[in-house]
Amino acid sequence: MLDKKVKERIIAKFRTHANDTGSSQVQIAILTEEIKLLTEHLQMHKHDHSSRRGLLRKVGERRRLLKYLQKEDEQAFMDLAIKLKLKIAKKMIDDEEAKRREEEALMAGDIDEIAEIEEVETKE
Repeated sequence: MLDKKVKERIIAKFRTHANDTGSSQVQIAILTEEIKLLTEHLQMHKHDHSSRRGLLRKVGERRRLLKYLQKEDEQAFMDLAIKLKLKIAKKMIDDEEAKRREEEALMAGDIDEIAEIEEVETKE
């Protein structure tokens, strides 16, 4: 659990307006800090399965919020991903670009490019 002062600092840093405490950016930043703390805890206490379950739940919740933010405001998503140095954001961006290229190829009717995209995806 985050200390109240730490949470207030995070809110102040990532808020979008003066009274903002619950925007996606703030929620993601808070979840990221909680994930860091739980990860450190689990490195010391490897058999704490209830904390591991809580960590997985927080990671899933953060992933859903990141997908939502990416869909609604891609620039805010990119800024937040850079500020928080998120690895998952890089993967989500790559997946989104692959989908976009595939859609463009389908629209253009370029069968060779579609086959190339599918080949790259199967290798990964």
